[in-house]
Amino acid sequence: MKKRSPYGATLAEAVRENLADTARELEQAVRDVRGYEYAVINDYALFPFKYADRPKPLDRARLAANASPTRRRMLLGHGPQPQEVLFPLDDDLTTEEYEELHETFEALGASTKLVCLFFTADPENGIHAIHWGDAHLEPDRTFTWLYNEQLPVALQPLE
Repeated sequence: MKKRSPYGATLAEAVRENLADTARELEQAVRDVRGYEYAVINDYALFPFKYADRPKPLDRARLAANASPTRRRMLLGHGPQPQEVLFPLDDDLTTEEYEELHETFEALGASTKLVCLFFTADPENGIHAIHWGDAHLEPDRTFTWLYNEQLPVALQPLE
C-alpha cells in the first residue's frame, strides 16, 4: 500500500483479536464493546493502543484529537482516577457530557478496570516497544502513568 494509515487500524484490530482469541484459549471472558472484542481477565480489560509509528518515549504518548468517543470513554470510565486533583468536582459542577465520558460500559462490567498495552510500530520494522500499566487520560489527551512496565519485544523470524 502507498498509504501508511491502514496499517495502524489493521494492526490495532489484529492485536485486539489476538488478545481475545488468547483469552478464549485460557477460558477467560471476551466482551464486545460496540463491535470490538476485548479480552477481560480477572475483571481487567486489556486495552491495546498504538501511540506512534516510530520509536517514541512512553511519556510522549498522546490520544489523537479525532479518537473515537468510545475509546475516550473506555479510558475515562474504566481507567484509573488521578492520584491528586487540584480540586474535586462535585456532582452539581459537572456537565452531562463530562458524566457521559466517565460512565462505564455495561458490556465490560461496571467494576472492570483497564490494563493499557501501549506500543509503537511501523510496517517495515514491526513493533518497537510495548508497555503495560495503569494510564490515566488527562484533559490535554496525554497520559499520567500510575504504574507502567516495558515488556520485551520478541524478534520476528525472517521469512
